[in-house]
Amino acid sequence: MIEALLASLFGLIIGSFLNVCIHRWPRGRSVVKPRSHCVRCRKTLSWYENIPVLSYLVLRGRCRHCGRHISIRYPAVELITGLLFFFFVWTLGPTPAALKMCVFTAMLVALIFCDLEKRLLPDQFTLGGTLIGLAFAAFVAVPDTTSQLLFWIFGLKFTGRVESLAQSAAGAAIPALVLWAGGWIYGKVRHRDGLGLGDVKLMMMVGSFLGLQYTLSAMLLGSLAGSVISLLYIWATKKDAATYQLPFGTFLGAAALAVAVAGQKMLGWYGGM
Repeated sequence: MIEALLASLFGLIIGSFLNVCIHRWPRGRSVVKPRSHCVRCRKTLSWYENIPVLSYLVLRGRCRHCGRHISIRYPAVELITGLLFFFFVWTLGPTPAALKMCVFTAMLVALIFCDLEKRLLPDQFTLGGTLIGLAFAAFVAVPDTTSQLLFWIFGLKFTGRVESLAQSAAGAAIPALVLWAGGWIYGKVRHRDGLGLGDVKLMMMVGSFLGLQYTLSAMLLGSLAGSVISLLYIWATKKDAATYQLPFGTFLGAAALAVAVAGQKMLGWYGGM
């Protein structure tokens, strides 16, 4: 329990840094300089204005200098990241597997909010995250019966770390290719873009961490949730369905987050049905 609580505190700090990335990377800005500041009045924040979650509560969600509203996204990202770190260290212990899932879900949280706010998925998280996922596969096994079945069908035999790396690579490549092909077909039929490459790169990142089986599950869940929720939103707000830009990456990322947390239970429930 002590390790999990310490992990949650570390997650709050990481969440604070993710907020900087969410705001700056989609706008092409550095996350190093300048120091943290109010995005409204540009005043540099003091250390006591940067305490995760607590500062937002003490300041009542407003800048101390200009009094303007601070987005609820800031404490939300910090709190979600802290809770995820707690969950994985609590369930997996202070292990490399827990570290892997903490890193993965932290990047997912950032990508979810980047796409929700700016309809952009920074390469630093997607392509960089794919490389990190492949690197983790060398030390933390990627148990994936679906890719193992594919390897068996094609007569491929791997063992040990090579097998884990191969499963990670298959998880990254196949779902991304499927998603790209779907977007390409949509473009040919409708003569307009229906899918950004950022979504494809997002699924590459997810697959490198989760493997093929869980990533396909996340892609299916995210597509269904995105379709239903977006249609309801368009109907409720009377927006033009032909021009509304769906934050598809947000739904894919949220689905991947759900699978990372409860993937085994979800697959067990589906298999039972």
